[in-house]
Amino acid sequence: MKLGNSSGNSLDAIDLKILETLQADCKIPLARVGEQVGLSAPSVIDRIKKLESAGVITGYHAALDSQELGLDVTAFIGVEHGQLADVTDFEDLVSDLKGVLECHHVTGQHTFLLKVKTMNTSSLENLISQIRKIPGVARTETMVVLSTHIERSQVPLPGEPTETQSSTSRRRARAGGAKPVAAAS
Repeated sequence: MKLGNSSGNSLDAIDLKILETLQADCKIPLARVGEQVGLSAPSVIDRIKKLESAGVITGYHAALDSQELGLDVTAFIGVEHGQLADVTDFEDLVSDLKGVLECHHVTGQHTFLLKVKTMNTSSLENLISQIRKIPGVARTETMVVLSTHIERSQVPLPGEPTETQSSTSRRRARAGGAKPVAAAS
């Protein structure tokens, strides 16, 4: 498989295992990564440097609990932008707004879909007001998240189990491995 859109490099099974391991825990000692993939720590470092240079690895981050930080409201804001010539301007302006975690240029009813986190509904209202003041914004639609079942930051890698296979395995493990039994009539 090729790296990126035009790179001549390709990922092998060892690269994929390194990526999987780093996504799960980027603080894991490189010697332990080497043990998992069958390479020395210096060889792992070389591969990681190549993955960074190719733009596959773009950074290392700590996962934070937003509620522990007082950010209790998560919302998605659909933004209709009336002037497509100003799309880049919108993206630049919205990236400076505190609380905006993601900005996606999308198809459908909205031009952009934003994921935001704020302290409360008052701060959400203030953020929406700031977004509406951006030139070209015709309309916004906000959906407040009531609860979150899944929120991933890990990218699925080629060759990983499909959703159906992995979720079925997890459900069986939680249920103690028992298979459902049909009720007698």
